[in-house]
Amino acid sequence: MDIIKSIEHEQLKNKIPELKVGNTVRVHVRIKEGNKERIQVFEGIIIKVQGGGVNQTFTVRKTSYGVGVEKTFLIHSPLVEKVELVRVGKARRARLFYLRDRVGKAAKTKEQIGARIEDREITIKEDLVEEPVVEEVVENPVAEEVVETPVEATETTEVVEDVVETETPVEVEENTTEKTENKAE
Repeated sequence: MDIIKSIEHEQLKNKIPELKVGNTVRVHVRIKEGNKERIQVFEGIIIKVQGGGVNQTFTVRKTSYGVGVEKTFLIHSPLVEKVELVRVGKARRARLFYLRDRVGKAAKTKEQIGARIEDREITIKEDLVEEPVVEEVVENPVAEEVVETPVEATETTEVVEDVVETETPVEVEENTTEKTENKAE
């Protein structure tokens, strides 16, 4: 693998939220102020998603006190804590720049009727969990097989015999009544 690709692969998050243009989302961003760290929430409509890999970004737009505010977030940034889905919007375009010219209710996307609000995540890297290999130490393999085999065999044969016994007489009775009716005619 290329050195750059391997370094980028390490920086990717394991799971990222499924982001679609037109959806209203709530982005939780980690902000450092001096020595303190807090989480700030930015809620708005996704107007574009672009790029790929480590450089994949999405832009969220909201109106705050009558002024349009847009913020672009890196999806794989460690500062983006989580992205919550608030509304599923209906968009027929990849970029919703026309929302910039609109004010009030016109600046929103139509809500998709009957859509479930699910925070679906896309798995990019799978966590590889190595299972330890355990070697079984068997001192007397012949003695263990002899003990286990008769117990299993008797249980299965009893069950099979019960099933066969219950099914066989019913079929025989039906066949005999049909034969006697045919002979009578």
